Amino acid sequence: MLTLLHTLPYVVYKGFAHRLDIILAVDNYAQKPPTAAEIKAAEFPRPDAQTLRRLRKLPVANIGDVMDRLGILDSKISPIWPGARIVGPAFTVWTRSGDNDAIHKALAVAKAGDVIIVNGGGDESRALIGDIMGLRAKHKKLAGFVLDGAARDATGLAEMGLPVFARALTPAGPYKFGPGKIGITIAVGGVACAAGDLVVGDDDGVIVIPRLDVQRIMAEAEEVLASESKKKADAKKGR
Repeated sequence: MLTLLHTLPYVVYKGFAHRLDIILAVDNYAQKPPTAAEIKAAEFPRPDAQTLRRLRKLPVANIGDVMDRLGILDSKISPIWPGARIVGPAFTVWTRSGDNDAIHKALAVAKAGDVIIVNGGGDESRALIGDIMGLRAKHKKLAGFVLDGAARDATGLAEMGLPVFARALTPAGPYKFGPGKIGITIAVGGVACAAGDLVVGDDDGVIVIPRLDVQRIMAEAEEVLASESKKKADAKKGR
């Protein structure tokens, strides 16, 4: 398993201690400082802590019920390790298939709690992220990744407890040339997603909640959850 040693610049990963700055530098492929436009792309409204706490208690299925089954990503986009759950505001990325240059740019400016959600063209031949980028995301306290594309290093990502939802797994690494865009409205898994929309994922899949509708949808989903919980309790009693 992976252990973050907060008092020292080391992580215990795959049974060995590694200097975190060296691990992160390996993936820092001549990364340029963020541009003004990239920094600006990270400035979008984010939910308060109470909203996030409430969303974490809601199954994706119940949210989908009150959204008329709309907003649910293609079912092939699923957690790459069992039990992964993700909740947070969308930091959107549109990248060329099999290329993760724009994801690196997003990672440089994303804020704690963000979900980096990527239109990777549905390509399954090249992994857009792996465990080194996962370590960088963990270091920044991001909520995780949702990829309309592939990932790799599933075991390592599971060990560090970083939620990743992807269309496929492949050992093949990505290109890093671009082009790509960050912080714009994208199509991902057949659903429109704008920066700041709420992303919720569990074992059933992923849903995108429009930011301006989140309070209403959340309240209605809580009612559905309470109703279903009562029905389950009654069913256990044979009612």
